[in-house]
Amino acid sequence: MQYTFIQLIFLFFVYSFLGWIFDMTVAAIRYGKILNRGFLNGPLSIQYGIIMIIVLLDINDLWDYPLYQFITCMVIVFMTEYASGAILKRITGRRFWDYSDMKLNVGGYTCAFSVFGWGFTAAVTVWLINPLVCIVYSLIPVNVVKVLEIIAIVVFLIDLFVTAATMLKWHYAGGIYGNVADTLKKTKSTLGRKTYEIISRRMYKAFPELIGQEINDEVGFGRTKDRIFAKGLCIDKLVWIFFVSALIGDWVETVFVWATSGVFMSRSSLIYGTFSIVWGLGGALATAMLYPLKDKNPLFIFAGGFFLGGVYEYSCSVFTEVVFGTVFWDYSHLPYNINGRVNLLFCVYWGIAAIAWVKLLYPAASFLLEKIPPVAGKIMTWIIVIFMVLDMAVSGAAIGRYVSRKAGVEASNPVEHMCDSIYKDKLIERIYPNMKIQ
Repeated sequence: MQYTFIQLIFLFFVYSFLGWIFDMTVAAIRYGKILNRGFLNGPLSIQYGIIMIIVLLDINDLWDYPLYQFITCMVIVFMTEYASGAILKRITGRRFWDYSDMKLNVGGYTCAFSVFGWGFTAAVTVWLINPLVCIVYSLIPVNVVKVLEIIAIVVFLIDLFVTAATMLKWHYAGGIYGNVADTLKKTKSTLGRKTYEIISRRMYKAFPELIGQEINDEVGFGRTKDRIFAKGLCIDKLVWIFFVSALIGDWVETVFVWATSGVFMSRSSLIYGTFSIVWGLGGALATAMLYPLKDKNPLFIFAGGFFLGGVYEYSCSVFTEVVFGTVFWDYSHLPYNINGRVNLLFCVYWGIAAIAWVKLLYPAASFLLEKIPPVAGKIMTWIIVIFMVLDMAVSGAAIGRYVSRKAGVEASNPVEHMCDSIYKDKLIERIYPNMKIQ
């Protein structure tokens, strides 16, 4: 995807603002108080904007190789974080972050954990957030964008001048510069307070026992009392079961195909990540419906898995064919199949998998999940939900557009144009090698 200069300016300000919101949110949860992060007076964390612009330009030719994109993101994060930390230390005489106590750190300015975490965040932003931002950009009239950018640049330069003057102890007349800086400080403070209030309401709603506890730097809003994350069979646990089943199911299927056919191919349902939605939904559905049989004879569990798995796989095949006009698997070459959508052998596999899951794997997985700290578990659950929803939305749009392109249909809206420029036929056919258009 090619970016114009005007679009890059727009993206710089968007990601600088989103980065500031992200910093505010993390600080609020971690310390339980308002910490207006950011180098400037205004609500911008420009390091995020700079990193994202560099990332978007550097990975422009790597859309067919998400793994290479991720590696490139980590390299850029390493270089940018180290350089910006060293420069700020040189200018201001103090560190804005310090990783000296972390393993594999470089001068305390960056470390392996930070590079991996922020590299992954940058990659996910490119894959799932940037397409949405670009669609929003395309919906705004060009002249409006230009006017907004001119205003933003002028205000940004004034803010940068005032900030530099303050740190270097320059003497300048207040006037318009001081007024702009004061207005930006008030705006930043207001946005920070609103963000903190939203987070506080959400925290206290999810964990009422935190109300009245002392808020401090060590435990943020406080400690949960007598609370076990995802206790019993609940929505949070089913979300994790879906996520883990989708991940491991894809790996199992990939190894199975390689072992039986000698061909190593993608079995993922999504463009980003090795996730099989069929396995994920199957794991969550099997847990919800079969776990009540945990104390029954294994034959009952086998029968439940046999029929539930068969009906489920058949239904998924029909759904993908009706919605996307594609066939992702075809068992017509196997004996005792039903319309090529399901077969006897795989139903037996479903039955055996049900016994292994209910009797062995799920109890162990449930035990480990309930060891996760409640607050961290809740936050991670929402991250998983948002990531998977966006990944499915992007993948669905890309597949739908691929089918339309093969039918000779021209792109007619911003979403379709985005899919044509990013998710080309080569990428789709590599991720979904068995997909057949009906």
